[in-house]
Amino acid sequence: MELIADESEREAELQALHREITACRVCRDQPARGLEYRLPHEPRPVPVLSAKARILIAGQAPGLRVHESGLPFNDASGDRLRQWLAVDRDSFYNSDHFAIVPMGFCFPGYDAKGGDLPPRRECAPLWRRKTLSAMPQIELVIAIGQYAQAWHLGAQRMGSVTETVSNWRRYLHTNASPAILPLPHPSWRNSGWLKRHPWFEVDLLPVLQERVKFLIS
Repeated sequence: MELIADESEREAELQALHREITACRVCRDQPARGLEYRLPHEPRPVPVLSAKARILIAGQAPGLRVHESGLPFNDASGDRLRQWLAVDRDSFYNSDHFAIVPMGFCFPGYDAKGGDLPPRRECAPLWRRKTLSAMPQIELVIAIGQYAQAWHLGAQRMGSVTETVSNWRRYLHTNASPAILPLPHPSWRNSGWLKRHPWFEVDLLPVLQERVKFLIS
């Protein structure tokens, strides 16, 4: 009975935290670098919090399609990520299986070349530690891309995403909790990277899929 009560309390706390996050408008109203750098559109934070999930997906920031749908990884990058994890959409969007907390909760807009801007600077200082502290059951953090790897690995991160991902064993096979597994971004723009680094699919993905299968079973 006590465990059920504790779980109910944590669910209530996470629901309250989710409401706080989705109501946040700091990047629009009090941008870190001044009003000229305010988010140019209405914020739409898209975190998935969970009191049960043992896996946290730490991505970069939502793209435009995710911003419009309100569903994280609801795009081609998400399709590739689900292939890497060897899970279907139902399992991926089951919050008992995965928590999804990007470095920036809102679509940051585009740069002059039409690429996505980096995650907003306001998000991580405001929300990240508070959010992760509310999910102590997480056993594996899948850190996607340079921004998530910089935050979660700190000084242990290598000089590039390629170096960091190629050293994935040192982060995954550790006594530290949660374990961290760095991945490149699953964008289709990285198809060339995957061809140049076949070890990613041959060595890393089978271990990732085995770990995911165990943690969501």
